[in-house]
Amino acid sequence: MTRIAMFSSRRTLKNLAGALAGVALLLPALARASEGTGQAPPPKATAPAARGAVTAPARKPPPHRAATMNKKARDFYQGAWGVGGLKVSRVASGNLIRFTYRVTDPAQAASLNDRNAKPILYAPRTRAVLSVPAMEKVGPLRQTGALKAGQEYWMAFSNKGNMVKPGDRVNVIVGQFHADGLVVE
Repeated sequence: MTRIAMFSSRRTLKNLAGALAGVALLLPALARASEGTGQAPPPKATAPAARGAVTAPARKPPPHRAATMNKKARDFYQGAWGVGGLKVSRVASGNLIRFTYRVTDPAQAASLNDRNAKPILYAPRTRAVLSVPAMEKVGPLRQTGALKAGQEYWMAFSNKGNMVKPGDRVNVIVGQFHADGLVVE
């Protein structure tokens, strides 16, 4: 008998032994289930929670309801980068993801407006990295030019294949600027 044939027969024996052990464990449970009416026993009723007791929520929050950014994060982006009102939303039937921001300090927000910086949107759930598409006659789908305080600016990321869905958390990276954990609306 060759070495390969012995290895194959040992593996077959181990697989067979594992299957038999699994069946042996299931037989008593199957026998108990078949006794009586043949139906599974009704679920046991749980005791009601005591007053004031904290219980786990029944369901997850719906994905279409966006989580708002807390005050500490808003203050950080406004103080460090001169932007506020960060928002990520799906547009054009989900084929584009639009990132909008309001400039509060044009000098600090200049890094977001740098033409040499390649903006990317990273979705950790799907590990997708989206970029700003460049059209032939229009150029990149983002606003550039002189920034003004109080003005809202945007950039659009290509979402080909609908890798990013509403409710996903995404990170927007433009040069040194990082906005992490933004919820897609």
